[in-house]
Amino acid sequence: MPLSAAAVLREPKVTVLARPQFVEPAHLPVQWIGDSTDGERLSEFAGRLCYMSQRNPAGRSTREYLENIKKQGHGSVLEHANYSLLLEGVSRSLTHELVRHRAGFAYSQLSQRYVDESDAQFVMPPAMIGDAPLEEAWTAQVSSALDSYIALVDSLMARYSWVDDKVHRRKMAREAARGVLPNSTETKIVVTGNARAWRTMLELRSSEAAELEIRRAAVMVLRVLQTEAPAFFSDFEIYMAEDRREAARIGYHKV
Repeated sequence: MPLSAAAVLREPKVTVLARPQFVEPAHLPVQWIGDSTDGERLSEFAGRLCYMSQRNPAGRSTREYLENIKKQGHGSVLEHANYSLLLEGVSRSLTHELVRHRAGFAYSQLSQRYVDESDAQFVMPPAMIGDAPLEEAWTAQVSSALDSYIALVDSLMARYSWVDDKVHRRKMAREAARGVLPNSTETKIVVTGNARAWRTMLELRSSEAAELEIRRAAVMVLRVLQTEAPAFFSDFEIYMAEDRREAARIGYHKV
């Protein structure tokens, strides 16, 4: 039996760390119309530069302009706007899938080699939430894994007692002991992506075909980014799927 119950997390947390800051050049002013964010204006400015149409001859608001960009599939101008998010309360199973999205993304993730996981938390798979027997069985398993990790770190620290550098000794112990920790172990990751890359990732990972945990996180990220830059993500629709869980679908595919 586990010595102590592991801390269990049931939903992720998304925090905005950075967003674009647009500084309009005085010698190339744009005739702006309507409300917009810095990221949206940056992309509009970049698009208008291609045709030197800063005077806005069609009289479009920023969000109308970007709607047309999405419709025409001219998504390269969306690559100028980058958003950095901190994801917490997600499992290493989720991040194994997330980091497959390479183009337009940068990642920095908690290292199990350097960070002590003796007080690790674990992310319960959404499919188990609400089923008491499943929750109990899963919690017992991750608690047992945590006990094993703690015991292994202690044993490995003793085995490597001849290593004078205590920091290096701890790293050697933790990198070996982490092998018993499950994919459900909670991790934290900073994700930076441009708006075009975020669209591609969210289209794939918020769909009904996506794994449930990353799908849940993708829908949460989508809501955050729709607030940050509505024009970039306005064609996404969040809905309740047949499996009684939220999913999203996109209006303009592969912008």
